Order: sequence, then C-alpha cells, then structure tokens
Amino acid sequence: MKIAFAGLGVMGAPMARHLVAAGHDVTGFNRTPAKAQAWAEANGAGWVPTVAEAAAGTDLFILCVGNDDDVRAVVTEALPHLAPGAVIVDHTTTSATVARDMATLAADSGRSFIDAPVSGGQAGAENGQLSVMAGGDAAALARVEPAVMAYSKAIKHMGPAGSGQLTKMVNQIAIAGVVQGLAEAIHFARSAGLDTDAVYDAVSKGAAQSWQMDNRWKTAAAGQFDFGFAVDWMRKDLGLVLDEARANGARLDMTALVDSYYAEVQALGGARWDTSSLKARLVP
Repeated sequence: MKIAFAGLGVMGAPMARHLVAAGHDVTGFNRTPAKAQAWAEANGAGWVPTVAEAAAGTDLFILCVGNDDDVRAVVTEALPHLAPGAVIVDHTTTSATVARDMATLAADSGRSFIDAPVSGGQAGAENGQLSVMAGGDAAALARVEPAVMAYSKAIKHMGPAGSGQLTKMVNQIAIAGVVQGLAEAIHFARSAGLDTDAVYDAVSKGAAQSWQMDNRWKTAAAGQFDFGFAVDWMRKDLGLVLDEARANGARLDMTALVDSYYAEVQALGGARWDTSSLKARLVP
C-alpha cells in the first residue's frame, strides 16, 4: 500500500514515523518544506513539496493538519491525484460538517473519506498509543486499519461520516470538566495548607483517580505548563463543541464556562501552555 502523510507537526511526525517503522512505503508532505525534508531524512523516507505530488497514485492518504479550512484545501487538492478507490484518513480535529462534506466529495470521485480524530496527545503519538474514533464507510476503514494501527492502541468505528468528530467532541467535553476539577482541587488543597504531594498519594487511588490526575497533578501543582496539549488547540476544539451544541440543542453549561476560563489563561500569556494551566488562573 502506497501511503502519503500530510501534516508533519508534533502529532503527525511521530505518527508517520511509526508507519515507516512498520515497513510501509510513506511519502511525507508539510506546508513548510524544510519540516518534511527533515522528517524524511530522519526516518529514511521520501518527501515532496506539494499535496498533488504526495497524492499521486496513493492508496492511503493520511492527514493531520490544523482546522476545517486546512482539511478542505488539502483534500480538494489531493482527490484528483489519488489512486482509484483510495482512502483518505483525516486525524485532524474538525467540525462534523466538514467531515460530512469531504466524505461526499470523496465518494463522488470514487474514493472514501474517514474522519478519524485521535485522543492521547503528543505522548500517545510518540509512543504509538493513540485512540482513534472513526466515522465513515466501515469497509473502507477495515481496509486501512492495519496501517493505522501502526500508531494506535485502539480504533473504534462510530458510525457514518462525522461520527468520529462528534465522538472527539464528547472526549473534549469530558476532559474540560476533569481538568477544571483538578485545578480547583489543587487550589483548595493549597488554600487549606495541605501538602499537595501527600494529597495526591491519598486520593489518587480512589474514586477521584483519572488520567489527568495521574499525569498532570504534580506539574500543575508546581506551576509547570510548558508542554502538552496547548490551550489554543483546546479552545479551537471547544469552539467546535459549542457550535455543534448550539445546532443540536445540547446544554453544555460547564463546557462553556471552562472555555471562558481558558480565555483567561490566554490573556495571561498561556496560549501555548498545557491545558492543565487552568490552575494558573487560581491563587495560590
């Protein structure tokens, strides 16, 4: 299977690396050619300077780019050049609307489009342990699943086009609430004069335990945020969530509130801080 990977950033570069390590024929593309060249040289793979060249004769076209507009631009440019019956797998977090639009566009050209956002962050990408939630044609997903498993620990088909993106929105809603709870818990512990390390040891093995607690409690308590999933990215994702909620009538009071708190973090200069930086807006 000839594979192209478009978008070699902090997520895409390690994902594409795992594909090469698994023995796949991978060509890389990035809007900044120097990034693509550096990735190719580091991984013994090929790279090209345009989407059209990346897509030429490709059976599996994977992308992990920035937003809806990026996905529309890349897919529209790639489609005429892909092999007949090719599958596009989009790991970008986007609106469900763009996923449905791209699936229709792909189907009209005799190809398939799978919306496949991921959870696990940069560490999951580096370790090949991402969770993939996929929407689109189940048969098309099954054809490319062995390749996608090169950087995944689980792939779940959620339904028709857009279902993967809707599931990712559920993921972000749940994370937003947990991270805010974590920030307030640390803040309360400090205000009460407790040792936060001792508090973690006491509560992390019980019902309060979560991935966020295990991986972000100690760094958040220490005021360390210069890593991880950026606040700017989370606000983009929560914007998609809140737009979808306005359309489907879901009440997301907590999510809207946490989004406003992230706006405060941005105002503090934390646009690129980890999402656990909600703690930074609280004193002490």
